Amino acid sequence: MSMRPSIMAGMKTIQAFKFRLVPTPEQENLLSRHAGGVRFVWNKALDLQTARLDAGIPLLSYGDLARLLTLWRASEEYGFLALGPVHPQQQTLKNLDRALREALDRTNPKRFPRFKHKGEKDSLRYPDPLQIKLDLATRDPSGRHLLPRIFLPKVGWVKVRVSRPIVGDLRNATVTRKAGRWAVSLQTGTDVPEPTERALPEIGLDLGVVSFATTSSGTRIHPDPEILSAMKRAEDRLRWEQRKLSRKYRKGPKSQNFRRQKIRVARAHERVANMRLDFLHKVSTAIGETQAVVVVEDLKIRNMTKSARGTKESPGRKVRQKAGLNRSLLSRGWGTFLSLLAYKLERRGGRLVRVDPKNTSRTCFFCGHVSVENRPDQTTFRCVSCGHADHADANAAKNILRAGRARSACSPGEPGAFVA
Repeated sequence: MSMRPSIMAGMKTIQAFKFRLVPTPEQENLLSRHAGGVRFVWNKALDLQTARLDAGIPLLSYGDLARLLTLWRASEEYGFLALGPVHPQQQTLKNLDRALREALDRTNPKRFPRFKHKGEKDSLRYPDPLQIKLDLATRDPSGRHLLPRIFLPKVGWVKVRVSRPIVGDLRNATVTRKAGRWAVSLQTGTDVPEPTERALPEIGLDLGVVSFATTSSGTRIHPDPEILSAMKRAEDRLRWEQRKLSRKYRKGPKSQNFRRQKIRVARAHERVANMRLDFLHKVSTAIGETQAVVVVEDLKIRNMTKSARGTKESPGRKVRQKAGLNRSLLSRGWGTFLSLLAYKLERRGGRLVRVDPKNTSRTCFFCGHVSVENRPDQTTFRCVSCGHADHADANAAKNILRAGRARSACSPGEPGAFVA
């Protein structure tokens, strides 16, 4: 399984290690019930807070919600909540409280929290590491092979497929279900020496659709042919499973065949996503290990992938073409890649710098002339003023690097700025 991003916080590195769980049918049933209890607490509290907002009454604090949870667990009507561990239920109240505060923040509002549905994004967060136990022994005294185990409150010892050594002290654990499979993410903390700041070497990086990325040195980054072929087969399989699902769909109660096919589609999605994440990890690691400063465009991916459908009064144009472009943009995983690259640079003393993307692909790196005619097609750049010719993406990457250097010269003390 993959390792999630680490965050440098002073002298402490926080990492998360994700592994597949192998529960028995009884344990899987318990996990489903406990996840259902957590989902019920979220929906119940969200309904209560939404009603208070509609009535103009101040929201309840997390402390008030936690006291209500104690009453719910002790009541006859909601006593089934007491069958599950209390800490994940308290954690979901903390998450809801934070989500509401962020949604109501006038300076930078986020999406208002939504009600959760059965079987969608089931998770259990265990914030207390003292309640989690790990048994990483792989053989019993007689020499028989065993799977490592993890102890989860009110579930017991669950087998887990540990695919890599766990480094650091356990901080918390999160159990999730995706595509019908359970997994656990263990967050650990490790004391490490603070990395030495570096300013060289540096590159500009232009993200694209045809090529995943192009560096200012002219190197074009894209998956190997074998990986591309495997990803294409996985995407073809996903489309095939989706077509089968559409033929099984009907209004009203869903059949057992539909539910099984829905899981097959989810697993096909997961396979494509895992292959993409594997590629992003490898590329970001290669760049993070060889570069100190990487300058990229500050792309607003959400705005770039908005639908062109428009409204009933003012319908959009070329909706299907824009939808296809949006799929291509989102399939590249730019946001995930930049997040991975940022923490991998940071933990080695480097940094990721974002600059304004305006006119980076229309500006001649040699003379600075800006014109739409400089780029006659997707790959060619030919300046109409000085005649300078280059690959369009390489020219853009050079402009991105120069913009990062200019930003550093103008504001050397600004966070994220660097000195050449």
